[in-house]
Amino acid sequence: MELRGVCCVLLTCLFYTSSADKDFFTSIGQMTDLLYTEKDLVTSLKDYIRAEEDKLEQVKKWAEKLDVLSATATQDPEGFLGHPVNAFKLMKRLNTEWGELESLVLKDMSDGFISNLTIQRQYFPNDDDQTGAAKALMRLQDTYRLDTHTISSGELPGTNKDVAMSPMTVEDCFELGKIAYSDADYYHTELWMEQALKQLDGGEESTVDMVTILDYLSYSIYQQGELERALDYTKRLLKLDSAHQRANGNLKYFEYQLAKQNKVEAEEGQKEKEKREREKREASDKKGRPADYLPERRKYEQLCRGEGIKMTPRRQSRMFCRYSDNNHHPLYVLGPVKQEDEWDRPRIIRYHDILSNSEIEKVKELAKPRLRRATISNPITGVLETAHYRISKSAWLTSYEDPVVDKINQRIEDITGLNVKTAEELQVANYGVGGQYEPHFDFGRVNKASLSILMSDVPSGGATVFTDVGAAVWPKKGSAVFWYNLFASGEGDYSTRHAACPVLVGNKWVSNKWMHERGQEFRRRCTLNESE
Repeated sequence: MELRGVCCVLLTCLFYTSSADKDFFTSIGQMTDLLYTEKDLVTSLKDYIRAEEDKLEQVKKWAEKLDVLSATATQDPEGFLGHPVNAFKLMKRLNTEWGELESLVLKDMSDGFISNLTIQRQYFPNDDDQTGAAKALMRLQDTYRLDTHTISSGELPGTNKDVAMSPMTVEDCFELGKIAYSDADYYHTELWMEQALKQLDGGEESTVDMVTILDYLSYSIYQQGELERALDYTKRLLKLDSAHQRANGNLKYFEYQLAKQNKVEAEEGQKEKEKREREKREASDKKGRPADYLPERRKYEQLCRGEGIKMTPRRQSRMFCRYSDNNHHPLYVLGPVKQEDEWDRPRIIRYHDILSNSEIEKVKELAKPRLRRATISNPITGVLETAHYRISKSAWLTSYEDPVVDKINQRIEDITGLNVKTAEELQVANYGVGGQYEPHFDFGRVNKASLSILMSDVPSGGATVFTDVGAAVWPKKGSAVFWYNLFASGEGDYSTRHAACPVLVGNKWVSNKWMHERGQEFRRRCTLNESE
């Protein structure tokens, strides 16, 4: 008989961190280093500015001194040079001092700044990071149904008013639209180009001209089947630049297509007209994000917003809070664990105050230097690879490297009653911009399953949702949430399909512990009843 995993423990903690690695956008913790890098560069830039100002001040004083001298000397040139000292000083100035001034003017004061910039550049984010962060904003926009103005202004739900935030500029909105356009995502192209246009119309100064924005906007609208609106934006563009070659070509094409469409409609009977109007309305209703690979996308995002949770009042009345000593465990008889029912089927329990702040900080300290982009196993090749639907970085911690890790593992065993000696090492993960892990199972199809314990504290977003049963578990720092992913028979419980929702505001840290079936034979006995 092949042994399969029985459980996993997931500890989710919120804290703030830093490091340097690739894929910056996949870990908020590692992105904090970039702030310090930028701060250092600003200091270096200020030093350069001061050096340039000092140099210009010297040149200015020299010019002012000679301006006064020249004005006096040219009033009576012969009389001025008739004095031998003046004649000597003129020779000296032209032969020596002007050469020194030339050297001062030519002196490059930027060497220190450029040298520092060159060194720091190797730690800068790349195009993939910028694109990843842009797509994260669009993901948050869709998941939490935010309009572009809300995102552009920075007025997101859960935002700390004391945290400084600079609104998005026309250039920022335009960049998001361009990234969407490069993926043929005309829905988001339209939204962000329209936001850029609104901010331009509102008087914001920008290096991006309105013609360019209108060009992208008209084409993205045309690609979504709205000929009349595409034509209107094209006409507006041509008022600004009548010689715009592509717009002139599009104008003719759009007018031709509209004329053709109007002719067909004029020749149609009443039934055909009604059918066409119905088709237009249906097309308008369907406009938006294209269908994707995830069949439960709508349910997943609803749960992330706190909508569609399927807990009836009757079932809720059977959910309790209690003090648990885990069957009279010696450690918890006098100091029981605070336990709260989160869900009934599958049974999900939250344990409160499982990790202290000092333990959380120690876990962070150990994990930060090792954080690497989280991977998934390719279902076809079995090769570990990164995926756009898992935006986080992770590191693995062993019991022997620090007493805190050993104590956490023992605590997991004590409160769950499951053997951790055959478990995987403690995995620590930090989510990135819009960090998420779309719906998945924790149990393997061949030889592994899992039990999960979670804890986190996130101002907005970041819930763990169970898409099959309509459950949502919200982050709470220092708590742990526990559920079985296998029945006692060893069969997978498909109702445990779950996901980590995108983090809207905040920094989410997670620690995972996966425990396997081997070692649990006398702790959770096997039965043939798949419902247990």
